[in-house]
Amino acid sequence: MPFGLVSAWNKRRRSKSQDHTDPWLYRPVEYWKLEDQTPQRPKRHRVSSVYTLKEMEEATCSFSEENFLGKGGFGRVYKGTLRSGEVVAIKKMELPPFKAAEGEHEFRVEVDILSRLDHPNLVSLIGYCADGEHRFLISDFGLAKLMPEGQETYVTARVLGTFGYFDPEYTSTGKLTLQSDVYAFGVVLLELLTGRRAVDLNLGPNDQNLVLQVRHILNDRKKLRKVIDPELSRSSYTMESIGMFANLASRCVRTESSERPSMAECVRELQLIIYTNSKGLSMPMHALRMV
Repeated sequence: MPFGLVSAWNKRRRSKSQDHTDPWLYRPVEYWKLEDQTPQRPKRHRVSSVYTLKEMEEATCSFSEENFLGKGGFGRVYKGTLRSGEVVAIKKMELPPFKAAEGEHEFRVEVDILSRLDHPNLVSLIGYCADGEHRFLISDFGLAKLMPEGQETYVTARVLGTFGYFDPEYTSTGKLTLQSDVYAFGVVLLELLTGRRAVDLNLGPNDQNLVLQVRHILNDRKKLRKVIDPELSRSSYTMESIGMFANLASRCVRTESSERPSMAECVRELQLIIYTNSKGLSMPMHALRMV
């Protein structure tokens, strides 16, 4: 079952660090405990710039509607211009009181992970702001400049909308491994399978997290038909290939990282799924009775 995601993001210039007036309640990114089990020599984390609330207000003209780009699950994104003249995307974290503790942790995780990324096709974290109760993430505006007209929420979903993809083990241990990537990949597979977002705060409390909502039914063919993207039911994909795809996704998002497949295994299984579907080894899904 061929699925694809393509991203085109521009590289950006590094900005100079700013002094922060409040004691930073997190340790600097370079001191956070991480684990990289890749064979390459680990790179030192890039030190992100720290900004104040006043600087965020100046950059966005007090968060004017003119600079508003879109709204995601955990905040609003604005176009901003730093004192250096650099144009950036600024995510203003907005969480209900009962989500405050969870959001605080996810904010730290986002700063952590984005500070570790260094690739020409990935958005770069310029800095962050933790001024009193205010939390902001400042990223390169490259993707926003490539955004199609009228698709404002695309910025939040791809630039800063990472909540919902984090490995449960990472949020409890602070260790990032190759299997954390497998978990995030599994969440993407679930999004493709169901046509839903990883996290949707517009749904009820028990239905907001996609993984928790569907993980237990992915290997039940009858229940699976109720959660897959309706577009798949009108396609030529076979139920056999869809079931195989769901099974792979379910194993990728298992709580225990040791129970997840490797990325190499994921590639082999996806190739098998494509082959299975191309040979039509079972009836097309639209020919099956939905229950």
